[in-house]
Amino acid sequence: MKSDIQIAQEAKMEPIKSVAEKLGLCEDDIEYYGKYKCKISLDVYDKVKDNKDGKLVLVTAINPTPAGEGKSTVTVGLGQALNKMGKKAVIALREPSLGPVFGIKGGAAGGGYAQVVPMEDINLHFTGDMHAITCANNLLSAAIDNHIHQGNNLKIDSRRILFKRVMDMNDRALRKIIVGMGGKINGFVREDGFTITVASEIMAILCLATDLEDLKERMGNILIAYDLDANPVYAKQLEVQGAMALLMKDAIKPNLVQTLENTPALIHGGPFANIAHGCNSIMATKLAMKLGDITITEAGFGADLGAEKFFDIKCRYGNLNPSCVVIVATIRALKHHGGVAKDKLNTPNVEALANGIANLEKQIENIKKFNVDTVVAINRFVTDSDEEVKFVKDFCDKLGVKVALSDVWEKGGEGGLELGKIVVDILDKNDSKFMPIYDVDKTIEEKVLTIAKEIYGANGVSYSNEAKKQISELVKFGLDKLPICMAKTQYSLSDNPNLLAKPEGFDITVQEVRVSNGAGFIVVQTGNIMTMPGLPKVPAANKMDVLKDGEIVGLF
Repeated sequence: MKSDIQIAQEAKMEPIKSVAEKLGLCEDDIEYYGKYKCKISLDVYDKVKDNKDGKLVLVTAINPTPAGEGKSTVTVGLGQALNKMGKKAVIALREPSLGPVFGIKGGAAGGGYAQVVPMEDINLHFTGDMHAITCANNLLSAAIDNHIHQGNNLKIDSRRILFKRVMDMNDRALRKIIVGMGGKINGFVREDGFTITVASEIMAILCLATDLEDLKERMGNILIAYDLDANPVYAKQLEVQGAMALLMKDAIKPNLVQTLENTPALIHGGPFANIAHGCNSIMATKLAMKLGDITITEAGFGADLGAEKFFDIKCRYGNLNPSCVVIVATIRALKHHGGVAKDKLNTPNVEALANGIANLEKQIENIKKFNVDTVVAINRFVTDSDEEVKFVKDFCDKLGVKVALSDVWEKGGEGGLELGKIVVDILDKNDSKFMPIYDVDKTIEEKVLTIAKEIYGANGVSYSNEAKKQISELVKFGLDKLPICMAKTQYSLSDNPNLLAKPEGFDITVQEVRVSNGAGFIVVQTGNIMTMPGLPKVPAANKMDVLKDGEIVGLF
């Protein structure tokens, strides 16, 4: 069996100019980054803004498990299938982060015969967006420490600096650090730390900004610290938002690549979904909707995290109205939710499937609460028994939800035709009736309780004393009327990763509340969510290499 990278390297890619032409773009509309990738000029949106919006389809999933769900693979395969059906479909995805690529996950560009290419470039430095975000973030960090060193006119309290440095690599040693050591010439000694680039507020801002001016304004609105009188200090008070925007002038432009079947794919931005909002950029999504008849996008992790944030944060700021949601599930993952160990998942077990399918049921229920039509995609594995497949189909039928088998990993677009036909049928029959589930003008506690009860199925929410103080502070400074970005484990509907399937009778415990004021949301943290991951005992990097002739191996 060929690996993903072997399949990708055998692909017959079209020159990116030809891919752009499928979207009605000319050479003046794109900026080349080699033969097979480009950026789309910011002027293009103005040219197409009067085009009718294409329909928007979100691909989400059940709560992820070690067995894997294949959400990106289904997204790519569905896009290929729709193009086979004669539809002008465009895919809009997130950019992978180098940390997970070299850590546990390996590459992140779909899989099998449903991949975006050139997969090596996409998974590595791509067009330099991650570098630009890292630089803009760290320019602000450097400006903070320099301001304190140069006299501290803003009276920044060095004990209450909120903004951290970033790098796009998993490096646990940098989670907590001391800066300014080595004497007076090196500034004031203080505690600091690194987060991974995709957890940076700059990344979230890139993905929620509507243009360069909006990006600059949002970066100026970042709450960086409190002063010695406990008043907020914003990035614009350091007067570096212009320089930060300068570093981001190319990163803000959406990237265009293609799938193995030459379907256009916009890949732009990539915030984590358990600590940020987990969606690609609004700019790329809206552009895709103007350039195509159907846009297929995805949101990170399960529907309780990615889809909820897609609806309540991204759609709110982008004025987006999704018309259909695809929930990806695998029989292997549902059996894991039913209590089966990873090494036993290939063995048929309808009883475990019956126990674990409650997770799928809850995610279907969640999507319905946003008034969006749903279809379940069973991402099929060769080990799935006919009896297990029939069980899932019958279960969905009883819920009145359409269901399709997806064989896109093995067959590409051909393997997604069943799913594609159902999606098109939904899009043809219905106009979007999408609605967020809460009003941003409610209190922080009311908004969090709505998410916890309606989406997670919790009984209630409890707050640490520190979180209560933080909420009071945000209310005091008028920073509370924003959407909520829940930071919790992706593995469970609850905040306990060990509670699988559909847990009941639990409360959500909030440890910390902070505002990403530039991005425009309030981060509510439950449990211990790492903003700087570490490498596993055997990182994916150990299996990667570049050969004498330049061939890359091991980037699965």
